[in-house]
Amino acid sequence: MTRRQAIKTTAFAAAATATLPNAFAQSKAGSNPAQLTPTFTLPPLTYAFDALEPHIDAQTMEIHHDRHHKAYVDNLNKAISDSPGLAQKSIEDVIKDLDSVPEKIRTAVRNNGGGHYNHSLFWQMMKKGGGGEPKGELAKAIEKSFGSFTAFKESFAKAGLGQFGSGWAWLVATAPGTVLIESSPNQDSPAMKPTMDKDFAAFAQAQSPGKLVSTKVPLLGIDVWEHAYYLKYQNKRADYIAAWWNVVN
Repeated sequence: MTRRQAIKTTAFAAAATATLPNAFAQSKAGSNPAQLTPTFTLPPLTYAFDALEPHIDAQTMEIHHDRHHKAYVDNLNKAISDSPGLAQKSIEDVIKDLDSVPEKIRTAVRNNGGGHYNHSLFWQMMKKGGGGEPKGELAKAIEKSFGSFTAFKESFAKAGLGQFGSGWAWLVATAPGTVLIESSPNQDSPAMKPTMDKDFAAFAQAQSPGKLVSTKVPLLGIDVWEHAYYLKYQNKRADYIAAWWNVVN
């Protein structure tokens, strides 16, 4: 199930970034099976490096995108150079089925493929002049799960602050109308870990028969690796998380 389908079926479209699937389309090779060296590519930002100022500085954005994300893409391509079939898949399908990745490159694909997937989402979860509160079904789901948007933000911040070392905090859809917060270490993603909601899994499979299904759908995520904020906020991760809400798409 693609992220767009999952958001649609869980009635969260009002808060989702409609162009997210395009990021993954740009991030995989062409579908020509005869292509000998298919590669994943770095998706371009849709805004200038300084667009998120003053909350996220231009130098951080440039280094984060052009160096860190590019390194994940380059290392992923290097890891799969002898397994060209992997690059014929979307990065989403690759990380959702790590068991099918050859064991000798599985860790490299998990780390670098996860970094590529997570960052491709992250850039589109932010925009110039962002912020505010969600509306519609997502707002209802957040209120149902957390009591209020303010309480959700507090819980989300705790997840980000509580992630020891490098990682992410996420708002995740796990069933129709149901959301939760979780954190992940390094470049792991909720999409790597299916839930036990059998009804949602069956529904997702019915929407995409024969496709890989992840029943955890990342709706919103914040990168809490130090490279995401250290130039501006140094060790003040809490200040970075608080400022980040001003650029959320």
